This record gives sequence, C-alpha cells and structure tokens, in this order.
Amino acid sequence: MRVHIGGDHASYELQRDLVTWLGQQGHEVVDHGPLDYDALDDYPVFVLRAAEAVAADPDSLGVVLGGSGNGEQIAANKVAGVRAALAWKPELASLAREHNDARVVSVGARMHSTQEAREIVEAFLTTSFSGDERHARRIAMISAYESDGTLPPLG
Repeated sequence: MRVHIGGDHASYELQRDLVTWLGQQGHEVVDHGPLDYDALDDYPVFVLRAAEAVAADPDSLGVVLGGSGNGEQIAANKVAGVRAALAWKPELASLAREHNDARVVSVGARMHSTQEAREIVEAFLTTSFSGDERHARRIAMISAYESDGTLPPLG
C-alpha cells in the first residue's frame, strides 16, 4: 500500500518512527515532511501536500500527524475527495475506513505513545470500506454537498 504521510514539529519524532515502521511493514511510504525538525514549522505546509497526494492517488491512503491531530484533520478535510478522520484508538480508525471510507487518518502525537499510534495506523491501513449501501448513500450525500452544495433531502 502506498501511504502518504505529513505532519509538523509536534509530531516529528513519531513521524520519523512511522516512516521507518511502515516501510518495514512493506508499505511504500511517501514522506511529505517535515524532513528536519523546525519548532516553528506550520502543519498545513506538509499536511495539505499529503492530502492532495492521496486525492490524486486512488490506490493510496494517508496519515497526518500533529500535536493533537485536530488541526491536521481539519486541513486534510479541505482537500476535495479526502475524508480525514481523527482517531484516538484502533477501533475508531477501523470504523473510519469501514463506514466512512476515510482516506486519511489523523493522529495526535502528544496524545499517544508510539505503540498506540502504530496500532491506530495499522488498524486504518488494514481495514477496507464495507461498501454497505447505507454507508455508500451517506458518503454520496457528503460528496454531492462538497461538489455543488446540494443538501440531502429531509426525511
């Protein structure tokens, strides 16, 4: 699996670990940075590039990282076609894929140990979208709104 990853200074050490670990797991990792520690860097610089790469590469998934993961999730969700989910345990990461067909998982480096983060990422990467009609219908509603502002019909 090709995995696009981006983060910031708050997640720098975790990102370095995940890049190495994901490669050892057999994934093709595309590291969108930061490649060097800079306490003043800004997560949108790296996260938006990772999310855009996922949107352009339908066979890939993404991991975005920050201190809490909140801003990174928000930024990734601004990229059309990317559904990013903040996951704070493996079950949520799996549900994001299974029910929401999320393409990007966001993890807060200050919220998790390295092992916990690995477990969240692994759950995300090893779970597939269920394809259930109800989930596909809901995703289609979101996509229509994203595309042209069409609100889903009431009731």
